[in-house]
Amino acid sequence: MSADLILLKKILTSPVRTWRYLRLPLFFRFCFRLANDIWNLFGPNDFIRMIWVGLISGMVIISGVGALLYALSVDLPDLDNLKNYEPRLTTRILDQNEVLLTELYTQRRLMVPLDRVPEHTINAILATEDRRFHDHWGMDIIRVVSAAVINISTFSVRQGASTITQQLARDLYLHKRQTFARKIREVLTALDIEHNYSKHEILEMYLTQIYFGHGAYGIGSAAQKYFGSTVEELSLAESALLAALPKAPSRYSPRFHPERALKRRNLVLKLMLNQDKISRNQYISAIETPIELIPRQSSINDYGIGPYFTEMIRQKLSDEGKKFGFDYLEDGITVRTTLRADLQLLAESAITDHLSTFQSAYRNRFIARSLDELAVALYDSMALDEEGKSLLDLEDFLPDSARIDSLFPTRSIVQVALVGIEPETGDILVMVGGRDFVNSKFNRVIQAVRQPGSIFKPFSYIAAIDNGYPPSFQLLNQDVVITNPDGTRWVPQNYDLSHGGLTTLRDALKNSLNLVSVRLVQEVVPPSMVVRYARQLGISTSISAVDAIALGASGVYPIEVTSAFGALGAGGILATPRSLISVSDRFGEVISEYPPKREVALSAETSYIITDMLATAINRGTGGSARWKYKFFNTAAGKTGTTNDYTDAWFIGFTPRLVCGVWIGLDDPSESLGHGQTGSRAALPIWAKFMKSVYDSTGWKDVSFEMPPGIVRISICDETKEIATPYCPVKVEEVFRQDAQPLTTCKKHRRLGKL
Repeated sequence: MSADLILLKKILTSPVRTWRYLRLPLFFRFCFRLANDIWNLFGPNDFIRMIWVGLISGMVIISGVGALLYALSVDLPDLDNLKNYEPRLTTRILDQNEVLLTELYTQRRLMVPLDRVPEHTINAILATEDRRFHDHWGMDIIRVVSAAVINISTFSVRQGASTITQQLARDLYLHKRQTFARKIREVLTALDIEHNYSKHEILEMYLTQIYFGHGAYGIGSAAQKYFGSTVEELSLAESALLAALPKAPSRYSPRFHPERALKRRNLVLKLMLNQDKISRNQYISAIETPIELIPRQSSINDYGIGPYFTEMIRQKLSDEGKKFGFDYLEDGITVRTTLRADLQLLAESAITDHLSTFQSAYRNRFIARSLDELAVALYDSMALDEEGKSLLDLEDFLPDSARIDSLFPTRSIVQVALVGIEPETGDILVMVGGRDFVNSKFNRVIQAVRQPGSIFKPFSYIAAIDNGYPPSFQLLNQDVVITNPDGTRWVPQNYDLSHGGLTTLRDALKNSLNLVSVRLVQEVVPPSMVVRYARQLGISTSISAVDAIALGASGVYPIEVTSAFGALGAGGILATPRSLISVSDRFGEVISEYPPKREVALSAETSYIITDMLATAINRGTGGSARWKYKFFNTAAGKTGTTNDYTDAWFIGFTPRLVCGVWIGLDDPSESLGHGQTGSRAALPIWAKFMKSVYDSTGWKDVSFEMPPGIVRISICDETKEIATPYCPVKVEEVFRQDAQPLTTCKKHRRLGKL
């Protein structure tokens, strides 16, 4: 047997070897030599020779083509994959009013049903990419021949022949490397797609899958990215521009190459005119329309609205996805949250307005430190290198603020945490976890444990009120000694270093008197009882049951202590802070829902009394500047908080509609905000500005806290704390439980001559 016949046997028994030889330019020479061998093998009979040559050649060709198709079909996608098309879609996080907060995706893509796409948009795509789309079966033979003639005649590749189905096959299942083998696979996959899907479905998949540049996948994302609109709102000119992009998104980018994009768009319009898809008047009007794009978003804005909140949501979705079986980055779910975008923007505005001046003042105080103090601060910083330490010897170091900033760029940044919650439901309406999400992802609302200072005092007063002590109960406003767990002694002082005689619980809380608060836990309610009430109101951090609990010595999460104050405004019902409302799949079917979780934490009577006391604090006490300076006059209750050395400043206040907590400080708890930077000066301004803007913008009506049936409000003598007579010189109104109200009238102030 000749060498050629031996080679034929090897080819026919090895598809891979067949494919290798079919790729050789000498394949035709091989066929000629093989035919010649067969001719000489079978003798002089020409007819027989022709028959054998035909049979053997046919077998070779059929075997070769079959082997080729077999080799190329090995890596084709399974039919199951073709029948179950699920594109990577964009997850949308919405606020409670359906305002888009942010999007999560690996490819920014929105699922848009074809019946929502305007006809002129579809016509623009088809006119550009595949005008015979409805007539071919996945491969357009006429277009292939036409492209081949043009390319051969010009000795270049000027025209492609891929159909929309072939492009879809390439994008979905095949790699992008341009090879002959990939082209064959592309055709075979396109035929499978045409077999499994209708033209309507194929076009819908194509418009969802195709890339339009600048991170926009699919017509829905492209409409938002370039024009800030929905697909239904696309004009003819806008549709033509989008249709111009898939061929080469970078080359025809309207942002980077507007002139090229304009020419390409007008070419699309010309094609539509030639194919009778638009009228002459429509064509003229469209080409005269300038390209108008929405401004390109900065990297900061890419995080959307409320980035600290949406990052918290993203982390929750990761856990929920494992539980319910969805991928939040690819499944295109819709997440409805409790946030209110309008209130979020108001909170950020209030923070920016206050901290712009507060930060500057703090920085000036920082620079003005003595050289010794600054040296200690810098040497304590692990980030300071030897070169930085050597700068401390320079006499001109202190005035050089730029040098100071370079040595510790973050240590002098005043940080903030603000959270707003609806007391009735626990819905988180507002969340700001720091000054700048880009520079710090640390969410101080839910992750920072900070000393609460005087913010914690109401828990001691709650314990007293709930155990029968009325707001008129009196303790001495005199020095006390606290013995710490390590045996050391601490003698606290009032903020203004004042002392006094017997002082009511109401006045002590109103003026945030440290001495009365400490006596309260030493003489009336033990620390362990205060811990128990704090736990009932949702405080989960470690709290030491020591006398120092009266002044907030143990750390808390801002969100938990704010939620606890909200329970007071809700009549003693503690609503767990809620951020998620529901998660729906790409088809709108609800995957999971998250109803409010509420439980009784305090009696309605205790809640109302302590709320009334905190209202005094904001009306005439440490929170009074909210009224006289910032002009917030709606019904409210609140409490300031300041820690030792002014490291933490707080204000938490609430109305029947909203509880808001604000913390101000530096991430390093050893850094002080500066002498005199109390909660009323550092934190309250943000709270007051925010609350006033909320009520002004929303039109919420002023509603009083609802007094429960078990409470009475009576006039008592300010001196004796008994029921006032007409002759008492100073009478005050006080609230009591019905079963604990005073039963005797003032014996000291009566009409002369009457006992």
